[in-house]
Amino acid sequence: MEIAGRTGGMVINVDSLQVYRDMPILTARPTGEDEAAIPHALYGYLAADELMSAGRFTREVSSVLDDCRRGGLLPILCGGTGLYFSSLLGRLDEMPEIPQAIRTAWRGRLEREGAEALHAELGRIDPVAAGRIMPRDGQRVVRALEVFETSGKPLSAHQKGSGTGIIDAAGALKLVLAPERELLHARIEARFDQMLAVGALAEVQDYLARRPETGRHVEKAIGCAELGAVLAGNASIEEARERAVVRTRQYAKRQETWFRRQFGEDWLRAASVEEALALVMPKLAEQD
Repeated sequence: MEIAGRTGGMVINVDSLQVYRDMPILTARPTGEDEAAIPHALYGYLAADELMSAGRFTREVSSVLDDCRRGGLLPILCGGTGLYFSSLLGRLDEMPEIPQAIRTAWRGRLEREGAEALHAELGRIDPVAAGRIMPRDGQRVVRALEVFETSGKPLSAHQKGSGTGIIDAAGALKLVLAPERELLHARIEARFDQMLAVGALAEVQDYLARRPETGRHVEKAIGCAELGAVLAGNASIEEARERAVVRTRQYAKRQETWFRRQFGEDWLRAASVEEALALVMPKLAEQD
């Protein structure tokens, strides 16, 4: 937002959960005040049972980039879903369009049988993809199975990194915010406490009262299951807080590992917003 305010830019979401309308607190979506102050795009526009894939995301970003060009806005793509950045930069292959009947069938099996059972099935079909996907990550497991049934080829055969990107990697300014671990952990705790203070428990209660029968992709938001346990009488708020904080720390560690492995030396790294601005603003001025 600071960069956008200084340059006349638009903040474009690159987060797989912030695309959903439900649970804006737990998904840490920009507030209404944020969106009123600075142009934002692709936040909070999908229903909980709608599926967002890397391919669909890239197509929708392409449309937003066209809007930025017409409006003279600097596009600032912001988020933590590394797979989506890979797709934007052309590091993923084009995936087949999944027919609705196949999608519905596999989503139904996920609901009935659970992620681990389908992961075992994936292991027989595509052991390479199964090795890359955690057994409890139902959405990614199902995606791999859908791709195989649709195309007749394993997901791993599609993942050769030869896709068509919509972002010029050489011309883009690329940045990873990577705070020191001690500070990051303190901020994770403070952030979840703030979520609780502004109504995260009531948000989960409201969502569970009207949750869709299938899909429920937004429920991957950390804190949803933990606060759901509180509402069900199976945990205290203190226990839920501790579990959510631990899960967030674990997620942040996996995320940092992924960024280091996948994003090379052409990605700038900054430990703070101030350091990021000091790196970014002079380079943007040079490009102007």
